Amino acid sequence: MIGRIIEIADDRRHLFVSRGFMVVQDTEGERKELGQVPLDDIAAVIANAHGLSYTNNLLVALAERCAPFVLCGANHNAVGMIFPVEGNYQQAKRFDAQIDAPKPTHKRIWAEVVRAKLEQQAAALEAAGAPTAPLTALVRKVRAGDPDNIEAQGAQRYWRLLFGDDFRRDQQGGGINGMLNYGYTVLRSATARAVVASGLHPTIGIHHSNENNAMRLVDDLMEPFRPTIDLRIWRLLRDGASDVSPDTKRALVKVLYDDMQTNIGATPVMVCMQKLAVSLAQVYMGEREKLDLPFPGLPLDLAASLTE
Repeated sequence: MIGRIIEIADDRRHLFVSRGFMVVQDTEGERKELGQVPLDDIAAVIANAHGLSYTNNLLVALAERCAPFVLCGANHNAVGMIFPVEGNYQQAKRFDAQIDAPKPTHKRIWAEVVRAKLEQQAAALEAAGAPTAPLTALVRKVRAGDPDNIEAQGAQRYWRLLFGDDFRRDQQGGGINGMLNYGYTVLRSATARAVVASGLHPTIGIHHSNENNAMRLVDDLMEPFRPTIDLRIWRLLRDGASDVSPDTKRALVKVLYDDMQTNIGATPVMVCMQKLAVSLAQVYMGEREKLDLPFPGLPLDLAASLTE
């Protein structure tokens, strides 16, 4: 089942559980109930406002359903997540296999991820009417472990081609950067849920190694999906958007429900993330050789919208 990403973006809100629903209540005046969402329908809750309060029972109920509760800073970046302790009946075995995986396996897997990211970046450039050769030329140069840092070389070319020569990626910036931060927070929450549900530990990464990052594996596995957010932002800019707003947030969340092409046909982005996480667990367990990644190309709904 594809769950719903719920964002709480207004101040003075209280969240609690009642009869299987997450209830959102105003904290001022008559403390009116503003809405309810079935707990079983929730994929993640993004707390992106000041002055929120929520009950422990709600956090427990979300954790029991592998739905992360994401805490955002002023720049729309995720600064923390609440995860369940247990996410899969094979969790202990998969943790052990994940920890014991040899370096050659990690290097081979990371090369798959980097190639997939470059291919998706090239697809985004093609949809935006920009040259793709600078990215496609790099794909065949990726070696196990990416010792030549082809991923970073691709990023330098990609940002300039997609958003112009003056664009610089700045996590503290507004405008395009603020939209990227928010879109990546949405991706991160969905990937985190997929990782935990597959029985893997989000801190034990393939490539990312920052000691202060508790979601290294999450950041590894979301890499091939970042261009879906980038291209959606390119389209929003084309249509007149300039910063994070309720409309841009809704458009970025919608990317998770758009279809990508896979070996089983059109598959929503969120499900592609789940398939990728499960396939990684299977690689660690010796049950398969390669990751289950979507085919190069845009989410189908987004591609169609670019021709409107």
